[in-house]
Amino acid sequence: MTGAVGEAIRGRFPVFRDKVYVNSCSQGALSDAVRAAYEEYLDGWDANGAEWDHWVERSEAIRGRFADLLAVQADEVAIQTSVSAAVSALVSALDFRVPRNRIVISENEFPTVGQIAHAQELRGAEVVQVEPEPEAYAAAVDERTALVCSTFVSFRTGKVHDVAAIGEVAREHGALMLVDAYQGAGALPLRARDLADVVVGGTVKYLLASAGLAYMYVGDDVRRRLPTQTGWFADENIFEMQIASYRPHPTARRYDAGTPPVPSIYGGLAGIDLILEAGVPAIQEHVRGLVERLLAGLDELGAQVAAPPRGPLVCMRSTDAPALVAALGADDIVASERDSSLRVSLHLYNTDADVDAVLAALARHRRLIL
Repeated sequence: MTGAVGEAIRGRFPVFRDKVYVNSCSQGALSDAVRAAYEEYLDGWDANGAEWDHWVERSEAIRGRFADLLAVQADEVAIQTSVSAAVSALVSALDFRVPRNRIVISENEFPTVGQIAHAQELRGAEVVQVEPEPEAYAAAVDERTALVCSTFVSFRTGKVHDVAAIGEVAREHGALMLVDAYQGAGALPLRARDLADVVVGGTVKYLLASAGLAYMYVGDDVRRRLPTQTGWFADENIFEMQIASYRPHPTARRYDAGTPPVPSIYGGLAGIDLILEAGVPAIQEHVRGLVERLLAGLDELGAQVAAPPRGPLVCMRSTDAPALVAALGADDIVASERDSSLRVSLHLYNTDADVDAVLAALARHRRLIL
């Protein structure tokens, strides 16, 4: 049922019975499908105890769904428990000794990438932070650079980074490119192979599931490297249970970790299936219309946005963002804030009525608008 957006799918998310939910940048709304998937997991565990054959099959199923989302092959995708775990596995496969010891990140990175990058200083890395523009990356990336990192959509500003252009800068100098797609995947189309050597993200936000499950697209170069942060599901044959040697799987599975996060996989399959059934291009078009409506209303209110949004997240400057979030909450509108901005994130289940409700509430609390 391609194109199931707005009113066509809204009824599957119970939160909308009582609230206006515009906080997908923090946590996707819970659907009937995801709740049922968790109940299926619990029922199977209750009835059969250890269902490991089925649970491993579910893990491979979610690998295939992530591959569909990213327009790659399943053998190019690793399953992880978080982006932090995925990025840590990546850097464990890299050598940060001179001459290639530089990591270039933008000022808009999520703490995951920034903190892990700086942790590599203990291994000889030099971390350079730049503005989130291709020109700024070009000034910092050179033959000393091992890894270039960019978020796809900034959690701080809503800015959609030009990751394709930044990736060209990395390739020009022989550096690897990492894209953190958490704030965009599921709302904006992605062809991972065209963008980066590694693309990471997870299911908490626009993929409509819960914490504990992440994906990692692994390009050819990185698949040939040897991560030292590993787990038994990364072995070339997990069922042998051997402990005699390190035998990383020949595919992206060498970046898998330990026992798969089975409960989160059940929820993740249900959430991502809603996205794939609706179709990311249809979601993108639906959200674009909602964002345009929101921006027009903000303009009438004289509000300022942190960055011109080309994706699902709009960040509006506030004189007191926590107070504004609380005021909207009192009006049964669920939003969030970062860096003195109100964050309004729109997704496949939102409607014009949600946008109008947000704008009406902002008009009532105009004193909190910068």
